[in-house]
Amino acid sequence: MELRQLEYFVAVAEEGGFARAAERCGVVQSAVSQQVRRLEREWGVPLFARSTRRVRLSGAGERLLPEARAVLAAARRTRQVAADVAGGSDGVLRLGGVQGPGGRLFGVLHELAERAPGLRVTLRRLPPAERLAAVRAGELDAAFVRALDAAPGLELLPVWSDPLYVALSARHPLAEGPGLTLARLTAAGLPLRLAPREDNPPFHDLITGALRAAGAQRPLLGPPFTTLQETLTAVGGAGEPSWTVFYEVNGLPSLPRVAVRPLPGPEVVTSLAVRPGPPGPALRELLLVTTAREGADPSGQIRGPAGELGARAHAS
Repeated sequence: MELRQLEYFVAVAEEGGFARAAERCGVVQSAVSQQVRRLEREWGVPLFARSTRRVRLSGAGERLLPEARAVLAAARRTRQVAADVAGGSDGVLRLGGVQGPGGRLFGVLHELAERAPGLRVTLRRLPPAERLAAVRAGELDAAFVRALDAAPGLELLPVWSDPLYVALSARHPLAEGPGLTLARLTAAGLPLRLAPREDNPPFHDLITGALRAAGAQRPLLGPPFTTLQETLTAVGGAGEPSWTVFYEVNGLPSLPRVAVRPLPGPEVVTSLAVRPGPPGPALRELLLVTTAREGADPSGQIRGPAGELGARAHAS
C-alpha cells in the first residue's frame, strides 16, 4: 500500500468519479484507476461500485474511507513535524547539565524555550567525564562543562564566566583589609583547602596555576576540600588558620566567623562541549541562544579548542 493509492481512493470518493479525481490529483485518469484497483486487490475488497453513469462507494469503501483519511492526515502531520525538526523549531535536544550561579543554565533554557517553543529538552546530570563521553558517543547532543580548557574529539564553546570567592576566618587580619589577592594570601603563609587533583583536575589546575603566577611555586596545601559547608565550618573554626576558594552555585554562603571575599583574577569558565562539524537543527537553536549571549557568530562549523581532557570539575 502506498500513500498515493490512498490519496487516489479518497479523491475518487470525494469527487464522485475517476476523471475528476485525476484532475484533482494532477495525473491521467488511467493512473488513478490502476492504483485504486491495485489497492482493491491488496485489501481483497471492492472499494467502489462502478457503472457507466457513476461511481459509488461500496460498503467496504465506506468503512475504509475514514481510515484512509486518518492515515493521510497522520502523514501530513508527520511531514510537518519533520519540517519543523529540520528547521529547529521542534524535536528533542539531549543536554548534559551543570549547576550554574543564579540559575544561569535555566536562564539559557528559558531563552531557548521562547525561541523554539516546540523543542523538547531532556536534561541529564552526569559527572563531567561521563558527560563528555556521552557527547562523544552521540548519546547527548551537547553538555555544559566547567573549568575545562580542552577535551579530545570535542569542541568547547565558552558560554559564561563566574568569579571566584575566597573564604577565610573572619578573625584573620586579611579578612579586614581591602584588595584581597592570591599574592597576599600566599605571602601570609595560609594553607589552602583544595580538593585533590584526582577528584577535580580542571579546577585544581586553575587554582594552582594562578597561585604559581602569583609567586607561589609550591602552593601550601592544607586539609583537602570536602564539601563547601564542611570546609567553611573548618575555615571558621578554632584550629589552624586556613582558606579556601570556590565559585557560587546556589548563592553565597553565610556562616559565623567566616569571611567571604571576591577574588580578582582567574574566573571559572563554563563551556558547551559539542562534537565538531555542522550542528544539528536542535543544537543549532541552542547555539544561537548561547552565542547571542557571548556576541559570537553561530554560523558555519563549530569551532573551538581541542586537546587533553580534565576528568572532573566541581566547586572547590
